[in-house]
Amino acid sequence: MEGVLFDLDGIITDTAKFHFKAWKQLAQDELNITLPASFESQLKGISRMESMKLILKFANLEDNFSEKEVFQLANKKNELYLREINKLTQADILPGIENLLDALAANRILLSIASASKNAPLILEKLGLLNRFDAIANPENVANGKPAPDIFIEAAHQIGLSPEKCVGIEDAPAGVIAIKKAKAVAVGVGDDAELNEADVVVNKTSDLSYLLLVDAYDKKHLNVLKNGEKR
Repeated sequence: MEGVLFDLDGIITDTAKFHFKAWKQLAQDELNITLPASFESQLKGISRMESMKLILKFANLEDNFSEKEVFQLANKKNELYLREINKLTQADILPGIENLLDALAANRILLSIASASKNAPLILEKLGLLNRFDAIANPENVANGKPAPDIFIEAAHQIGLSPEKCVGIEDAPAGVIAIKKAKAVAVGVGDDAELNEADVVVNKTSDLSYLLLVDAYDKKHLNVLKNGEKR
């Protein structure tokens, strides 16, 4: 293992609540609809534009807006969201993450962010973690969002590695699928049954450790080697 590729929301900090609060306000103000709490899970791990289109589809309004208008609505949501994340502090880092970053750095593991969020640099700055990462993949530079592997491939390339040399950490099923498609080792965090596609699943961020990631990586590559020998 030479690199670790981190999702942001749900792994380093929890901004999902801010995202959904902004989406709910936008839906109420601009579309005159109320998003149910159950809709939050459908927006997890996907891009802003994809989320906007899902909301319009939910409201049966997808034919009422041009692509330019959809883009403008998505930007309005981002303005609402930015107001919320400006309140973030180091206290909002999820449990265990700072210790994990310390251990990875001590073992000279390269660290990269693989997030659909265009606000990743700002969020990391607010958390006081911006300088802890070697690279942040820009979602605008990839053709397809999760569950496509593009963002994880880009995150690995930004630290000069192939994804096969990396472990990816995700809390969303779409993200786990993306890691697997990128051919990195996938570690899932959470109790979502759909995370079972990951090579290893832990319940919470405080369960993550350097040794757990190394063990997941070694076991996966040992299995690949054994299967190769059998063929």
